[in-house]
Amino acid sequence: MGHEIGWGLMLVFVGGMLNGSFAAPMKRLSAWRWENIWLLYSFMGLLVLPWIIARVTVPHVAGVLQQSSAGALAKVALFGFAWGIGGLLFGQGIARVGLALGFAVILGITSSFGSLVPLAILHPDQLGTRQGLALIAGTVVMTLGLVCLAMAGKRREREQASAATAAAAPSGFGVGLIICILSGVFSSMLTFAFVFGQQVQDLSHDAGASAAMSGNVIWALAVSCGCLPNVAYCVYLLNKNHTWGVFREESTGAMYALGAAFMGVLWYSGLVVYGMGTAALGTLGKIVGWPVFMTVDIIAGIGWGFLGGEWKGASRTALGYCLAGIAILFLAIGVISFGNA
Repeated sequence: MGHEIGWGLMLVFVGGMLNGSFAAPMKRLSAWRWENIWLLYSFMGLLVLPWIIARVTVPHVAGVLQQSSAGALAKVALFGFAWGIGGLLFGQGIARVGLALGFAVILGITSSFGSLVPLAILHPDQLGTRQGLALIAGTVVMTLGLVCLAMAGKRREREQASAATAAAAPSGFGVGLIICILSGVFSSMLTFAFVFGQQVQDLSHDAGASAAMSGNVIWALAVSCGCLPNVAYCVYLLNKNHTWGVFREESTGAMYALGAAFMGVLWYSGLVVYGMGTAALGTLGKIVGWPVFMTVDIIAGIGWGFLGGEWKGASRTALGYCLAGIAILFLAIGVISFGNA
């Protein structure tokens, strides 16, 4: 059992690293607008690849969907669509309150809301056990780490921002904070789809899928529904900004298209590996694994930020807060892992 727990946590860790690295290629695609990159990323990572993997790893996918109850499928689809809205709100929120504070608020709510609510609904008897208490304590510790990271990012932005950029920053902090809170709540719905879609996973397993791969039908259906608002917004921006022609520019060519598609491969691969990890973690794997996955996701994003020069010129105080925040996040993983040892 201990070996399986260790293996499961390692897979969740790797999944978080992949998921947190998906946006790194965007720095190499500077000649394209956001909507051009995001459209191809969404098409590959949220629509094409999920169903290819589901078809390869789960026998008789169509039969699994036909046998699943309408209620189970509706929950997965609805939660997936809500998660897609959360992704769109993310960009709007950080534009108003800043990257550091917005990132901390959104991912903090996503992590805690996505783990504690399913535990309270599906396994209320587990709240007082060592696993439940460790999850609650780990979530509190993780929140402290996110506060440190928010302080670090805030100091870095203040140190690096010029008066011109400060004057140009969007106003409406109160509205922005509400948007961030809504984004965090909606973004947590992806794990809701996984948790409340248990019937679909069971039917996939009965059809011949392995325990590690039986959740792939849930992922495919959920993220495909989440793809809809993302694609709709991209098309809106493409029409508004008249940027359809960017796809035809010879200077960027196929390499940019491959780069955007690779973002989708990285993102969805992380989700699949995370699903494998939760299968190894046991009954509460979907609930316990989520905060660990989100924590590693944050750490990976910060790491790529360091490599990309985002922290160049930051003061020692800002770097100190950042490193302290990362250390606290690792401590949170340790607390949650100890509770499941």
